[in-house]
Amino acid sequence: MAYRTAVDTAPDLSTLTLGVEEEYLLLDPDSGRNLPVADQVLAALRGPARDQSRQEFRHSMVEMVTPVCADLAELRDHLVALRRSAAEAATAAGARLVAVGATPVAEPHRTVPDEPRYHAMSRRYGPVAHDPAVCGCHVHVGLPDRELAVQVCNHLRVWLPVVQAITTNSPLHDGYDTGHASWRSMQLERWPSIGPTPYFDSAADYDRTVDQLIAAGIMLDAAMVYWYARPSSAYPTVEVRVGDVCTEVDDAVLVAALVRSLVATLADEVRAGVSAPDVRDCLVAAAHWRAAHDGLDGELIDLRAGGTRPAWALVDELMAVIAPALLRHGDLGYVLAQLARLRRDGTGAARQRQVLERAGDLRAVLDDLITRTATG
Repeated sequence: MAYRTAVDTAPDLSTLTLGVEEEYLLLDPDSGRNLPVADQVLAALRGPARDQSRQEFRHSMVEMVTPVCADLAELRDHLVALRRSAAEAATAAGARLVAVGATPVAEPHRTVPDEPRYHAMSRRYGPVAHDPAVCGCHVHVGLPDRELAVQVCNHLRVWLPVVQAITTNSPLHDGYDTGHASWRSMQLERWPSIGPTPYFDSAADYDRTVDQLIAAGIMLDAAMVYWYARPSSAYPTVEVRVGDVCTEVDDAVLVAALVRSLVATLADEVRAGVSAPDVRDCLVAAAHWRAAHDGLDGELIDLRAGGTRPAWALVDELMAVIAPALLRHGDLGYVLAQLARLRRDGTGAARQRQVLERAGDLRAVLDDLITRTATG
């Protein structure tokens, strides 16, 4: 589908479609190490699950992609069905499907799949391309007007650290607690094309900058724009890719609902002539580091007012901003219930730490992750 190119021809924004891409690890059920069995898992998938699967950058990863959805119930049903299909295929291959942001134990087999693009990335980026696997959740929100999509990404910059904090789900690495709620975020900082979305004056400015980065060798092509929010290179959407993959399906659906209503709200602001907040890139990067470190259990940087504030205070402010759009999409009740659960039970990172503290055993954490991933 082609993008429209003028803001004044933007589609009806009263309700927006959405879709989710989730990446998963394939772990040894005994050692917890990553298993290189993705080819077997993908080959075992049948029906819609096969069509909605993707090969990933590691032999120990698979990605599942929902169809375009109109509402959260439909999205949740697809996520549950895809996870169950992938979990069954993983078990048949001697592995367990786990929705977790970073490799918790170890990944002995770090070569890339035999694809020309992956080999090109390996040659260009060297050891960075062979770091232990990490898994994200990417939310697509339908927005066919590309000019509007670029401007929405400008407005998203101040809110994405809050979204990131909600998704934190990778405190463990090499068998230990890293002290970070999202070790995935720390690991990805080694890639030159990953990070906070820069500010762009227009879609032409965006394209010109991407072309310059490709010419400089930072990216192989436009598909390697891995900023936390971007106009998708493949679909007529705004793609938000800041979050760890969530172990709980309801966490993933919650994030999708928040992102959709945030995109809808900010699109309204753009069309009303509201300028994006002028925030220095270094402060945006600092806000993301703080979100990755603290999750929702500490403080976040308030990029609109300055200074740090309790994480949940910024979640409450986000809700105040997007509540009308949540109501318009029919999502407000669900989101309020899931945020209450999250406030009570903690993020994915907090839940992993709770199990580790209670059991004193990493195996218990892995067993809990396996169960929660498969059952939805």
